[in-house]
Amino acid sequence: VTIVTTGLVHPWGLAFLPDGSMLVTERPGRLRIVRNGMLDPKPVSGVPEVRAKGLGGLQDLALHPRFTENRLLYFTYIKPVENDRGAPTVARGRLEGGALVDVQDLLVTDARDGNSALDARIAFGRGGILYMSTGGNLPRVSQEPDSLRGKILRIRDDGSVPPDNPFVGRAGYRPEIYTLGHRNSLGLMVHPVTGALWNNENGPNGGDEINIIL
Repeated sequence: VTIVTTGLVHPWGLAFLPDGSMLVTERPGRLRIVRNGMLDPKPVSGVPEVRAKGLGGLQDLALHPRFTENRLLYFTYIKPVENDRGAPTVARGRLEGGALVDVQDLLVTDARDGNSALDARIAFGRGGILYMSTGGNLPRVSQEPDSLRGKILRIRDDGSVPPDNPFVGRAGYRPEIYTLGHRNSLGLMVHPVTGALWNNENGPNGGDEINIIL
């Protein structure tokens, strides 16, 4: 085991930039840069306000497939909403030096009370499609077709819905849904050879799963 850097507070997600430096999210709401094993003491500015309670906060990262051209960085965070609730959200911004600019929310999922199921991973698939997982260890929410919680969602890089999503046009279903019935998806990645989407769900009393999403 080799220590790469120290001084981080609850690191949650990371992504490597083309120059080899590493972006790391800290759950309390900071985006950090690690260069040559050294943590930049100054966080990247421009991160929106984050609800950092329980397991929620600033979470995953993904570079746009054409990052070298457009400098777009995608990230998930728990957006604070009314009555101290939190909504898992995917947003994007353009990374310029030590700042995120032109930040916009692409998809804000339904808010819930409490601190459960506040996890959100993202991964780019083939064709530039963005996948987002959301937690769903709440009573039956993962089976509710009008909720975006407990699902894997599928959107274009601008937040719009691809017309070939499986529930587009189906009454009562949110069109962003790709698969449903998930608990807490703490990992999401695309197989580098086959392009298949893989995820893992945790189960604190057993029942951890590795799933291939078809």
